[in-house]
Amino acid sequence: MSPAVAPTVSHHASNDYQSALKPIWCPGCGDFGVLTAVYRALATIGRAPHEIAFVSGIGCSSRIPGYTTAYGFNSVHGRALPIAQGIKLANPDLLVLVAGGDGDGFSIGGGHVPHAIRRNVDLTYIVMDNQIYGLTKGQLSPTSKRGLATVSSAYGSLEDPVNPLLYVLGYGAGFVAQGTPADMGGLVAIIEAGIRYRGFAFINIQSPCVTFGSPDAQLKQHKLGMKSLEKMGHDSTDRLRAMDLAQTYGTELYTGILYRDPAPRPTYDDQVRERHAQLRVAALPKDRILDRFKPE
Repeated sequence: MSPAVAPTVSHHASNDYQSALKPIWCPGCGDFGVLTAVYRALATIGRAPHEIAFVSGIGCSSRIPGYTTAYGFNSVHGRALPIAQGIKLANPDLLVLVAGGDGDGFSIGGGHVPHAIRRNVDLTYIVMDNQIYGLTKGQLSPTSKRGLATVSSAYGSLEDPVNPLLYVLGYGAGFVAQGTPADMGGLVAIIEAGIRYRGFAFINIQSPCVTFGSPDAQLKQHKLGMKSLEKMGHDSTDRLRAMDLAQTYGTELYTGILYRDPAPRPTYDDQVRERHAQLRVAALPKDRILDRFKPE
């Protein structure tokens, strides 16, 4: 098991990860539930707060680092993933989680997602997907449905939405899950499973925006319409079936683990460690490169 998740018995409670800073999201925002689920999952994992790092971009969801007692880095818009990769490579023993939104992750930051996946850095990427730019007052986002009227699409969107589930599956992510705060127990379980997965884990959370979001995509509707993959008997090792289910993004709300690679490939950070070990034990040549540049 990864050193990032080695403890199996937790000696921490959920409130050990809760900072004194009070969340300032709109009352009823789905992000409250996501934050609670993160606290509970971390308590189950059992890592001390100082062994965890949260990295975020910009947006309502990206406030999360400040609401935890772990190390936090609130980065610039769309750049959370490359910064998180740097942190993980610099200190592979840290448990590194990335928090962002659909705009942060699939618009300005969308180009970083495939590279984090192909490298398979051991990160857990939690995206709070509300299909709107909430922090900047309700503009169209990459996952907004076609026809949605917003302050930036007054006559309705002419664009098809990005499908984040199909996107990451197509790029080869080894762990892909979806949840909602309407199912707190299920959400805690998939966040914990994502953290324990050895490699890049993607968790898309349908986290409603109560102020600018669509009225038909709120927690009450989630409770009525969500479909548990576990109860359906879904085989999470079947990538093609996972991709088939992912095609219904925006019309069906499947919750749980869509895909978990049964034979995960080596992580980038593990390979870096191995390379460093090889270089340390290798005999150093007498003619070192820097010596060639010393003055006569």
